[in-house]
Amino acid sequence: MNVITSTARRKIEVAMVKVCSLSEIPPGTLKGLQLDDGRRVLVVNLDGELRAWDGTCTHEEADLSTGFLLGERVTCPLHLSQFDLNSGEAVTPPAKTSLRKYNLKVENEEIYVDLD
Repeated sequence: MNVITSTARRKIEVAMVKVCSLSEIPPGTLKGLQLDDGRRVLVVNLDGELRAWDGTCTHEEADLSTGFLLGERVTCPLHLSQFDLNSGEAVTPPAKTSLRKYNLKVENEEIYVDLD
């Protein structure tokens, strides 16, 4: 895992983790990454717009990157909860809690996610 550390205006350290190359996630696809600390990150490309979310279902901790991308929703492979990939909201049960959103950036055709 490649981690880039940069300093913001107020001298706050921000950890950026490289997820993949831009070419690895064409429109209508998703990509998951498991971090060394066990957290999962899910990056989705919705018609050219990239978004990053916590990649673990909030119901039973299933890996959402092995789920199904249907339009602007990802479906958990375990109990079929769906999450809106614009808001992170859990839109179908059994999940009730929204996904955490991560900021991301593209630099030199590489996708990085801010874990702070």
